[in-house]
Amino acid sequence: MKRLRRYLVAGLLVWIPIYVTVVVIQFVTRQLDKSLVLLPRQYRPEELVGFAIPGFGIVLTLLLLVVTGLLAANIVGRSMVGHWESWLERIPFVRAVYSATKRFAEVVLSDSGQSFKKVLLIEYPRKGVYSIAFQTAHTLEEVQYRTKEDVVCAFVPTTPNPTSGFIVLVPRKEIQVLDMEVDEAFKMIVSLGVVVPAWNNAPQGHLPSFE
Repeated sequence: MKRLRRYLVAGLLVWIPIYVTVVVIQFVTRQLDKSLVLLPRQYRPEELVGFAIPGFGIVLTLLLLVVTGLLAANIVGRSMVGHWESWLERIPFVRAVYSATKRFAEVVLSDSGQSFKKVLLIEYPRKGVYSIAFQTAHTLEEVQYRTKEDVVCAFVPTTPNPTSGFIVLVPRKEIQVLDMEVDEAFKMIVSLGVVVPAWNNAPQGHLPSFE
């Protein structure tokens, strides 16, 4: 029975990652294939070749993003985007959602910013309990003035869904910057802490892991 269990576990370790990968790819493909509604019906794959082509929406989405980027990068495109944003600014609820989302996208996708570039270790939700967090902002003038502290804004993601979480304002002196990369930290969060990245910069003679 022990040998049979070992074989079953070995088989699961092979097939579970494959299954999850296939499911995720199928989900992403289905979502991106919805961009085909932008094409007139007579130009869709099922009308041209008689059957749907999985993944064709990915190509269309990438092409749409490139064309949009080319348009938005020139003077005419920037003017059009400016007019569009000024129109959205007149709608109360939409204005708040759009501006917050745009700012978040600019911060995350920009290479020049410092947001989501550092993995932090902070004591949260109480002293003696540590959480993985990501630095999002460090210029908090009013908060720093009122607290008389050099405060850093950190995002503490929930697990296994790192897109939700909490923002906490932590004094810089109480923060430890970890060596792990952002993608490694996300893997650790999504895996419920099962996938722990190796510490390649461990100093000589560091304390062994506790078991």
